Amino acid sequence: GLADGLAAPGFHCVLRAPPLAQRTQVPHMCGILAIVNSRKSPEALRLQTLTLQRLIRHRGPDGSGIHVVNPLTELASRCSAIAHERLAIVDPLSGNQPLFSHDRTRVCTVNGEIYNHKELRAGLKDQTPFRTASDCEVIVHLYDEVGVDVASMLDGDFAFVIMDEKTGEVYAARDPIGVNTLYTGTGLDGSMWFASEAKPLTAAGCIDVETFPPGHYYSSKKIGRAHV
Repeated sequence: GLADGLAAPGFHCVLRAPPLAQRTQVPHMCGILAIVNSRKSPEALRLQTLTLQRLIRHRGPDGSGIHVVNPLTELASRCSAIAHERLAIVDPLSGNQPLFSHDRTRVCTVNGEIYNHKELRAGLKDQTPFRTASDCEVIVHLYDEVGVDVASMLDGDFAFVIMDEKTGEVYAARDPIGVNTLYTGTGLDGSMWFASEAKPLTAAGCIDVETFPPGHYYSSKKIGRAHV
């Protein structure tokens, strides 16, 4: 299967498709962009990200957001950026992205809809109030509690990236059906890129631009492969 053919470390195939009745027929057209471990300065990376996210702005006419991450680790000489172009569906007033963990050390950008967000929220150990009413905010808080198992607990269509500002770790996932698009590539400086469309990656000169496989997650913390 597809999981057996993946050579890149860090990819895992663990997500199962939801029942037919729960599958969406139309993808939610938000746009996400994430650049991990760039050698650019925070200021230069912010400018590059702002420029490139314009290429996916047609996917999210309701708002734009960007956050630059500078990990306090041995990778402090590198920085990362995460950006979002929003099409407001749930919580149009306060659900802007990126989304943050309660302590703001983890940041998340999501394209999708989480159908079981209320159940997941009710089951969290930490019942600190959310900042938004977005169905997607539960993802970053769930990641705080269950780590790499987060995607396997989601019922919905999704493509998302989470970054940890303390450790520099990155986690990305795409729903089992592949309703929402996600691409990945490698920058000329060794940085890792994720985007809803390939255009920002090719415009930045990325190599090895590929479709992120449906039903998989990527974790920089957990190296290896898992199979279902």
